[in-house]
Amino acid sequence: MIRFDTLDKKPKVWSILPLSIITLIIVIILMTRETVSVPAVSIVVCIFLTAVIVILLRALVGQLRYNPYSYNTIYYIGFSLFLFSALVSQAFLFVKAVTIPASEVNTVTLFSTLLGSATNYMIYSFPFIFIYSVGLVVSNISLIRHEGKRLVNILGILLAFLLIAGEVVIFAGNFYASGSTFQVMMHDIIINLLASFYLYFECMLIGTIIANIIVVRYEPDKDKDFIIILGCGIRKDGTPTPLLKGRVDRVVKFYRQQIKKTGKAPILVPSGGQGPNEVTTECAAMTGYLLELGIPKEHILGEDRSTSTFENMKFSKEVIRKADPEGKGKIAFATTNYHIFRSGLMARRVKMRAVGMGARTRWYFWPNAAVREFVGLLTEHRLKQALILGGMVLLYLVSTVLIYQL
Repeated sequence: MIRFDTLDKKPKVWSILPLSIITLIIVIILMTRETVSVPAVSIVVCIFLTAVIVILLRALVGQLRYNPYSYNTIYYIGFSLFLFSALVSQAFLFVKAVTIPASEVNTVTLFSTLLGSATNYMIYSFPFIFIYSVGLVVSNISLIRHEGKRLVNILGILLAFLLIAGEVVIFAGNFYASGSTFQVMMHDIIINLLASFYLYFECMLIGTIIANIIVVRYEPDKDKDFIIILGCGIRKDGTPTPLLKGRVDRVVKFYRQQIKKTGKAPILVPSGGQGPNEVTTECAAMTGYLLELGIPKEHILGEDRSTSTFENMKFSKEVIRKADPEGKGKIAFATTNYHIFRSGLMARRVKMRAVGMGARTRWYFWPNAAVREFVGLLTEHRLKQALILGGMVLLYLVSTVLIYQL
């Protein structure tokens, strides 16, 4: 099993760049020969895609060992799946090229297959997208029945509609086009640009879902010195809500298991300030509940200033550093399962290495909350995301124009 936070060096994927240049040179040489061998070009592309997938998967393993709570984890997962689908399409083309007359499989077919990689991926992933969308709608209906009609309670329905509508629009537009060559080219440019946008967000969505599953299923080693408990809303009487109790219960279970296994008791850090409509701090509410559960007061080190996840991590780090000036203690944090990945991002943002443990929540609440977390992820690292998305859009735009020059 891959253990988180056991690697000090961040994995690199720069080797993809020289590999891409070498592959491009080989393809150009093959394409400029008197007789173009489609099978030869296709097998070169297959080898290239296989090599890139291997590089990304190796980087994924290294990233999980270095820092699983990273955008790189999402990218490696999402784009590895996309490239695998492109590899499958290219492998089918290779088989077709060696089994049927060359006149029926030419360079236009080759480039059309590469250009159609985005729509092909949509076809391959549609069963998952459809099932996921249905699940979002069902869970949101249950959420509305339990908690009422609010905008945040229909985010899943909105996302499900956008996912299915995107597939329908792109599939429908991809089947038919008429008019002059220029008009058909413009039609293809629009469809391929829409497909590239959809592809990026689909890779991000699927990558986020799988990354969340990985971190939620992870069980930290029983060797922790400090465990941060992230706060959330409390009741009007100042006691923890069921959601907050779930986080505390998860930590107490881990706390007792660690003592039983190693004899070492971690320091628990309930973290949370006082909201505008709260009678006390979330830290105080959790501390009271921890004492009720039999946790010794000397094993509790509260943080009562934070008002966000980022501040939870920032101020908890300050509290821990006072107790551990050399910074050698091993740290974990606890939150609700859907919130682990983004919380880990915040921990690394304040330069704190910590692994997460997740508390369960009701089934109808998790999908909608996961959507909110996904939207939150999309609003961060805007420059990095813009560069990747812009590169994809440019690639599909240039490729669409070039194919009409063949």
